[in-house]
Amino acid sequence: MVGLSRDAVALEPHDPSWHDAYVEEAERLRNLVGERVEGVEHVGSTAIGGIPAKPIVDVLVVVSDGETESVAAALDANGYERRPNDDVPDRVFLVRGPPDCRTHYLSLVEADSNCHREQVAFRDYLREYPDVAAAYASLKRDLAEKYPENREAYTTEKSAFVEDVLDRALPEYAP
Repeated sequence: MVGLSRDAVALEPHDPSWHDAYVEEAERLRNLVGERVEGVEHVGSTAIGGIPAKPIVDVLVVVSDGETESVAAALDANGYERRPNDDVPDRVFLVRGPPDCRTHYLSLVEADSNCHREQVAFRDYLREYPDVAAAYASLKRDLAEKYPENREAYTTEKSAFVEDVLDRALPEYAP
């Protein structure tokens, strides 16, 4: 099942159907914006087997240079909502689903942007190192219990762990 209220922090055990939801979304995106999309990646915790996640599918949409705003406008006209970037300067962030049941988070990025490299490297590193993925899962569970209604605090307190992983992952796993 996919969907969660915008402000809630509720983790579910990894669900293989999240991959199916990603595949459906990737196809929908390609149909909406065509050749302006260079690639679509399943990222975030729903893309990493064995770890819990908020049941919201994270999708990284790599767009052609200079196409970010036109793609964002096309998606906005087709049921996506543009949201603030949360201090990520090289992406456009959109969500799908009403505030009480967000189903997808989309990050529109250009190839080789920092956001693109970091999202893919983090995902691939955790897939390759199950012990690191398990430590991340434990941290996420602890923080979800501590901050069930405070997504900002939950995210902020994960940042040191994420930065540490990125320091190790970027040299080897960045696209």
